[in-house]
Amino acid sequence: MIEPLSLRMAQHIKSVVPDHPASVPVLQHALAILLNMVFITGLTLVISVFTGRTREVVTIMAAFAFLRQMTGGIHLKSGMGCVAVSTMLFTGLSFISLDHNWTIGATLISMLLILVFAPAGIERQTRIPPRYFPLLKVAALITVGLNLWFALPYVAISFFAQTLLLINGGRWKTL
Repeated sequence: MIEPLSLRMAQHIKSVVPDHPASVPVLQHALAILLNMVFITGLTLVISVFTGRTREVVTIMAAFAFLRQMTGGIHLKSGMGCVAVSTMLFTGLSFISLDHNWTIGATLISMLLILVFAPAGIERQTRIPPRYFPLLKVAALITVGLNLWFALPYVAISFFAQTLLLINGGRWKTL
């Protein structure tokens, strides 16, 4: 659904502005990323209103997205697969309640996973030169490490879920 929709939108943009420097495939890719984000955010927020977990879901999505920019991780082949998996993940995580010890434990494990695996699979996903990847790892470690001080359970579970997606260099079998 996302890919055909983004293609139609890109073709329409190109027909309205034929001199635009971006090609239809480039526009399609950018629109697919945008639509993916909009569908994940919108669907997850709608579900969270019904579950009464909106604050938790917003915290989880923000923490996940922020850390993901620094660490990378698995990418699914299908936009709708990504929407479905991400929506279920964020909604499911909002129902997990960690006490202080589990929060600290999840944070420490996340830091270890970052130390070993980050960044993973971002070579073709970012414009940041590879020579800066060690800085991304340090920034991610600091970001996650701050939760040792704040001990926010939903941030810890979000960071933990994101860092699990780093294992195997972000090259898991994708849907």
